[in-house]
Amino acid sequence: MLHYAVVFLVIALIAAALGFSGIAGTAAGIAKILFVVFIVLFLVSMIFGRRPSV
Repeated sequence: MLHYAVVFLVIALIAAALGFSGIAGTAAGIAKILFVVFIVLFLVSMIFGRRPSV
């Protein structure tokens, strides 16, 4: 999922450099959402991940 966030960020940067502001804004928004989802899932997996068996 982090890979997709980076891909959309690169698309946003390229689109912004070429002057496509609508596409750049949309791609940047998608990248932000995917990054937040990745962080939330990462934290949940850290909290509820494998625990040592006693």
